[in-house]
Amino acid sequence: MREIVLGTAGHVDHGKTSLVRALTGIETDRLKEEKKRGITIELGFAFLDLPCGHRVGLVDVPGHEKFVKNMVAGAAGVDFIIFVIAADEGIMPQSTEHFEICRLLGIKQGIIVLTKIDMVEPDWLEMVEEEVRDYFSGTFLEEADLVKVSSVTGAGIDELKDRIDALVQDFTFAETYGPFRLPVDRVFSMKGFGSIVTGTSLSGRIQIGDDVELFPKGLRGKVRGIQSHGQTVEMVEAGKRTAINIQGIGQEDIERGNQLITPGCVEPSYMFDAEFMYLSSREKPLKNRTRVRVHLGSAEVMGRIVLLDDETLNPGDKTNVQILLEEPCGCWPNDRYVVRSYSPVATIGGGVIFGASPFKRKRFKEENRDAFKVYRQGENEEVFLMRLQESGVGGLTQHELGVKCGLFGKKLDKALTLPISGRKIIVVDSDARLMVSGDVFARLSGKIIDILTVYHQQHPLKSGYDKEELRSKELGFLNPKIFRTVLASLVKQNLIVMEDAIVRLFDHRVVFQADESKTQNEILALYLAGGLKTPTIKEVYGAFPKLAHPFVKEMLMVLVAEQSMTKINEDLYFAVTHLEKLQHDLVEFISREGEIDAPRFKELTGLSRKFSIPLLEYFDKQKITLRVGDKRILREKRG
Repeated sequence: MREIVLGTAGHVDHGKTSLVRALTGIETDRLKEEKKRGITIELGFAFLDLPCGHRVGLVDVPGHEKFVKNMVAGAAGVDFIIFVIAADEGIMPQSTEHFEICRLLGIKQGIIVLTKIDMVEPDWLEMVEEEVRDYFSGTFLEEADLVKVSSVTGAGIDELKDRIDALVQDFTFAETYGPFRLPVDRVFSMKGFGSIVTGTSLSGRIQIGDDVELFPKGLRGKVRGIQSHGQTVEMVEAGKRTAINIQGIGQEDIERGNQLITPGCVEPSYMFDAEFMYLSSREKPLKNRTRVRVHLGSAEVMGRIVLLDDETLNPGDKTNVQILLEEPCGCWPNDRYVVRSYSPVATIGGGVIFGASPFKRKRFKEENRDAFKVYRQGENEEVFLMRLQESGVGGLTQHELGVKCGLFGKKLDKALTLPISGRKIIVVDSDARLMVSGDVFARLSGKIIDILTVYHQQHPLKSGYDKEELRSKELGFLNPKIFRTVLASLVKQNLIVMEDAIVRLFDHRVVFQADESKTQNEILALYLAGGLKTPTIKEVYGAFPKLAHPFVKEMLMVLVAEQSMTKINEDLYFAVTHLEKLQHDLVEFISREGEIDAPRFKELTGLSRKFSIPLLEYFDKQKITLRVGDKRILREKRG
């Protein structure tokens, strides 16, 4: 079972740090400025060993409004909270903001603690307790335990430990899997060790010797050492408060908001699709494209909220949004985020992320509502198909699809089995695991059929469309592997025919008019008369001076398609009957002599080097002969 992380929350000077000290004996205020001013500025960390045998990590967060962004960074990854309220003051402004942040981050459990009870009378304490219960009515803390303590006298501390112990024993959560992700909330260096980062790991596991990537900078390093709560360990899993010593990345290159990840498991994105809840405490409606501060893990990024279905959003409402960011972020589906206003700075909302790196959406479109319905209710297969539809004919590799959908390893393989076997997803490159959706594949196949149909209508005398010209001119330089897979599928269905570099519809035949048919026969007769000393293309052009060169070339290609002629290269064509006789004589010669070289081939055929060398190379390509040095032998024994 992974470690459970407990976080504090509450208004400044309500005794969060003193409470952590009383519970654990650990002083979490480590900075000179914190000790001087008596308030927490940076995140503090401690741990508590419980009677049930579990050790919980504690994150002490700052309460002052100037340091709320630090509080958000610390609250990311927290499983449940100790919500601290001073008995002498009750609910205060940062109490409200911290609680809203906890709700936005999806925290579902906690304990309410009234501190400083040694400073108030029993009647006052009773009144504050009633106020607090009313405040949390209807929220996830409505039924939470409420413990009254004094960090000075120690009153209630043992009871609080017992309540935490009971909560941990009953705590249930879905195990977090996948590659390792740790939002960096602190970085420093130690002489002789180098760079050290701390944070709460969100998923996966990591061990000494593993390669890591600093996201979004793309720097690579290696794990040199790991500590958890001051103890050296070989490996940590999701949920652990962790300090990692990194080899290969300097301290000056690392900052809060970066992530330490398994290389390649996060995709840089300047936007994400999400559900956004606008807090009911706001006084004015939210306008489209409002500039805001977006908090993701330990990062703060400037961005804009695009309301996809609304012109404005009223306080307390939820809606579908696309968040546009000014810097790249890294997130997975179901990550939580918090939004604070640009100026003056205050928490205004947040919610759950559905998908990173989507295409840029146009507002008020029905397909947006369909997509968000899939995000909320769809199974893995539906989400796969939606992301592949968005990627179009470019497709996605299995790894890219996994990153976008937050699935990895065996879970991803298993989830892809049915849609691939049912051809809802087509693997167009088995080595790279490049995939397109079945619908995209079908549309692409239909488009190629339509293009060939129109081409044959416009060029009835051409045997077909040049494949490379079709791919580049008509299909926008479609990925060659996707193109070849689609063509192979169409050939298998007997819808098209591929002949060398030409592709045509299966039932396409060149039909000549009487005079055209006469010309075709005259061209064939010229080649038949030439024997093996076939005319060059220029000589054919000269023999028919009244015919346009492209027309003559079309006639030749038709003769090739009809298997009356064979194309050796751009300059030489041979009548099939002459080539067949030559092949017979060549095989007979090599069978008798064991081999043949260029001089003996010239003697056999009576041809000059201009003809003999291209013909020898042709028979090599046809796998009749095999070149060994300067000689040719038969590729296989023949009768």
